[in-house]
Amino acid sequence: MATSLGANTYNRQNWEDADFPILCQTCLGENPYIRMTKEKYGKECKICARPFTVFRWCPGTRMRFKKTEVCQTCSKMKNVCQTCLLDLEYGLPIQVRDTGLNVKDEVPKSDVNKEYYTQNMEREIANTDGTRPVGLLGKAPSSSDMLLKLARTTPYYKRNRPHICSFWVKGECKRGEECPYRHEKPTDPDDPLADQNIKDRYYGINDPVADKLLKRASTMPRLDAPEDKAISTLYIGGLGDTVTDTELKNHFYQFGEIRTITIVQRQQCAFIQFATRQAAESAAEKSFNKLIINGRRLTVKWGRSQAARGKESIKDGVSEMGIRLDPVPGLPGAVPPPPALDEDAPANYFNLDPGTSSVMNISLPPPPGINPPPPGFGPPMFHPMGHMAPPMPPPMGMRPPGHIHYPSQDPQRMGAHAAHGARHGD
Repeated sequence: MATSLGANTYNRQNWEDADFPILCQTCLGENPYIRMTKEKYGKECKICARPFTVFRWCPGTRMRFKKTEVCQTCSKMKNVCQTCLLDLEYGLPIQVRDTGLNVKDEVPKSDVNKEYYTQNMEREIANTDGTRPVGLLGKAPSSSDMLLKLARTTPYYKRNRPHICSFWVKGECKRGEECPYRHEKPTDPDDPLADQNIKDRYYGINDPVADKLLKRASTMPRLDAPEDKAISTLYIGGLGDTVTDTELKNHFYQFGEIRTITIVQRQQCAFIQFATRQAAESAAEKSFNKLIINGRRLTVKWGRSQAARGKESIKDGVSEMGIRLDPVPGLPGAVPPPPALDEDAPANYFNLDPGTSSVMNISLPPPPGINPPPPGFGPPMFHPMGHMAPPMPPPMGMRPPGHIHYPSQDPQRMGAHAAHGARHGD
């Protein structure tokens, strides 16, 4: 698309002629000494279709060559990199950034409206110093907790790796180690990340990378404020031996007046009580999952009142710190409480039928190979099954008071009749 300066082209005054591209740190590469080629009006912008200056460079060793894809006007309107179209501040897709800042996309998609909107935005960009976003993005809040959690803090240089060698996938690559492409197994073609469109990313719709990040944000832990408005205390855990109350005060005083700071050295935790509930909520929101002091990541939670602490300690599946624990599979459940006993009813320790007698005479047949003793030689060891079997003497505890049973008084004992008759003069 290169054109001479004397060529008569339509609307040529709006073509872009830049000296340096707008790039993120990842696309620029880790090499501080980079060689870059510049081609004036080399291609048309993939968003507004206007010719622009194309820059091409290699971000590092064993990396693929990269080039700018959109013009600088489209890049400034969305505050994105000209190559990867990710936000320059957070390193996130446009759809994720607009969702976190509650900004709705207003860029028209038809050719005529797009040209008119672009001209108006160029006029607005010319009136600024170029360091701040324009349009609705410049009026949006400065930051968002979700964006700060999802933002990439370091460059991700693996994104600049070469593409996969299609000849190697088919088993036909003959270059070996000299091949500039990667010899790796390709990803699943059904993977949503394998189908990405540059226009969908720019307009913030149907971006699979953004959908993945938004799902991750929805599952991230949150710190909800307790319903009791009287609670204005925060629990700070994981202090170790290096964090002092002065360092805690230096961090938390910015959110409001601090009433007390109590450090429990044995448990390596602290309790910070604020003078107002609003200050405690602000401190919890700004410090949850982001508090790092002396290189230690500290845990921030809400304190609990004494009444709530007593109630929560009774609940099943809740630890002492208020964290809900998942049930362990394979463990038996809680033992049910015993039924209420009636004071007038007798105790039934063996779960016997109430209709049966408290004293049971169970006659068992003799084991095989053992014959019962002949009659007259004491009580049999095993009573034969039948209604004529003599009853067993009752246990000692069930006998009436005053009656004592002696073995010599057993009428079935040998010689019992003779001794009884001689004693009475028979």
